[in-house]
Amino acid sequence: MSPFDHLHLDIPRSNKPRLVIIGGGFGGIQIAKSLRKANFQIVMLDRHNYHTFQPLLYQVATAGLEPDSIAESLRKIFDNHKDFYFRMARVTGLNPEKKTITTLVGELSYDLLVIANGSKTNYFGNRELYERTFPMKQVPQALDLRSHMLQNFEQTVMTQDLREKDRLTNFVIVGGGPTGVEVAGALGELKKHVLPKDYPDIDFNIMNLHLVDGGPRLLAGMSDKSSKKALEYLNKFDVKVSLNTVVKDYDGQKVTLSDGTVIPAKTVIWAAGVTGNIIDGLPESSLHKGRIKVDQYSRVVGVDDVFAIGDIAGMLSDEFPNGHPMVAPVAIQQAQALGKNLVHQSTADWKPFKYRDKGSMATIGRNKAVVDLPKFHFGGFFAWMVWMFVHLMSIVGFRNRLVTLSNWVWNYMTYDRGTRLIIRTFIRKKSHKPSDSL
Repeated sequence: MSPFDHLHLDIPRSNKPRLVIIGGGFGGIQIAKSLRKANFQIVMLDRHNYHTFQPLLYQVATAGLEPDSIAESLRKIFDNHKDFYFRMARVTGLNPEKKTITTLVGELSYDLLVIANGSKTNYFGNRELYERTFPMKQVPQALDLRSHMLQNFEQTVMTQDLREKDRLTNFVIVGGGPTGVEVAGALGELKKHVLPKDYPDIDFNIMNLHLVDGGPRLLAGMSDKSSKKALEYLNKFDVKVSLNTVVKDYDGQKVTLSDGTVIPAKTVIWAAGVTGNIIDGLPESSLHKGRIKVDQYSRVVGVDDVFAIGDIAGMLSDEFPNGHPMVAPVAIQQAQALGKNLVHQSTADWKPFKYRDKGSMATIGRNKAVVDLPKFHFGGFFAWMVWMFVHLMSIVGFRNRLVTLSNWVWNYMTYDRGTRLIIRTFIRKKSHKPSDSL
């Protein structure tokens, strides 16, 4: 007997057309907000009961923020929305012909379906990396990394084996995009300003930070100026950056790079890319390089009444031959455009989606950030202030913004991180499987 046998989705019947949203990320919550006053019964499904502000996950992992600073209950977000229903359920497949989706707790029919379930960590088919490295896509993963990191230092003060101390205090970050760069900068700050106070009996000269990327420069999606500036900032934290280099092997004790370098390390953080979180049931003709092919109106190619937005959607064009960047602004703008179109009865009134690139940014520790705007680029303290303001205003929920701001102010004034707590003892077992799949 399945533990789900006594459960069912229990969505009431309605005279309104039912619009089902898979995913409570940036795109999912925006499309629901856009259709708040429209003539739809809206059902949102997500395996978690909260929305995560993923750009700040690395701060949870490095003890800068608690998870409730960057996560908001989905029910709370929509508690004033009429004809809105949330169910915490994992979607396992869909049947476009019957217009139904399948979850672990039963089936649900739809009139319109919006797939906004985002992306998952891309391990490029390497099972060893999948089983032994730390991804950075979900709150539980960030908490696992935080606990693991702090446990390493607790073990370091209790061992006299110098080789073991080396493995415990070395960190390898794979991926030189914004996540990798920001994790490296945050660990650099911990090494210089925070951890020596907690562990005065550790010589932190033995702690080495390595950032590995297969490309020729950091922050490949940003300007060359920002890339060079980010490298300069990381050098100030003594981060050892290896470009044009990939991880060939990791056995849990040592990392082997493509240039032959061997790094003893018990912590490898995987930030080397993502791929679409494809749901079973779509025809192969609707898929393209790990994403769902959609037209300029976000309609899934070859399937009726199904839409896809955000990371999962591959809207191919001459300007974006592999689809738009897998970033939050794309998901939000696609959701806004789709919402405006869906309120029109006739598709003749629909307008095609046009992405407005407002810029990109990354931070590399206190007073250090890079910002690319459409017409100019800058870095340093002012860029750091811009980064903080934009991220703060993008967090869902006033309380979350207030808590995050207060933590940032405290951290800035005291050079401290207030959440260095091991609250979930982390033991990576051989049978452990991250929630991201290969």
